Amino acid sequence: MKNNLIKLIIAACLFCFQLGHSQYKYEREYRILKSQFPALAIANIDENVADFKRIKFYKETDSTKISYEAKLKKAKLWYSIEFNEEGTLEDIEILIKPTDVPNDTYAKIVAYLNDNFTKYRIKRLQQQYPSNNDNVDEIFKNAFQNLILPTNNYEIVIVGKKDKGYLDYEILFDADGNFKKIRTSLPPNYDHVLY
Repeated sequence: MKNNLIKLIIAACLFCFQLGHSQYKYEREYRILKSQFPALAIANIDENVADFKRIKFYKETDSTKISYEAKLKKAKLWYSIEFNEEGTLEDIEILIKPTDVPNDTYAKIVAYLNDNFTKYRIKRLQQQYPSNNDNVDEIFKNAFQNLILPTNNYEIVIVGKKDKGYLDYEILFDADGNFKKIRTSLPPNYDHVLY
């Protein structure tokens, strides 16, 4: 009896630990005023980006962190510039199409998707310029010249079916199309819709 109780407690602890460290992305994004955006981030955008249109500011709360995102349009491309709470650059993403990805890289990405999902549909594809605390000016320059570099990543948001039902997934690949990370995203919150 005592042995079964110990096994049950251990199993419950392991289950709770797994739930606590699962790769679910509880993300909520909402629009904010420019005055609520970190001052350092505004200064970086003003210093490194010119001739842009339609800039919007967002605060993003995640299950693990809070970040700030500026979305803008420049030269017919949509950019997303993400900063941490202090205003330090995290990454710059460009919304792209599959034809913008090198053929070999895209073939590896599609092979991964075909191997891991019975069905899928790509909702969004972004080329990512991650900041590893290098020269911020250089990262802005590379991103706004839309350079294909070995340090780039590709972030894909899909609706995919595995064993049971469809879920939203956010998958990260490196510049060569090698898998890096996957997270399950929850569907967007529609609290603003009144019935």
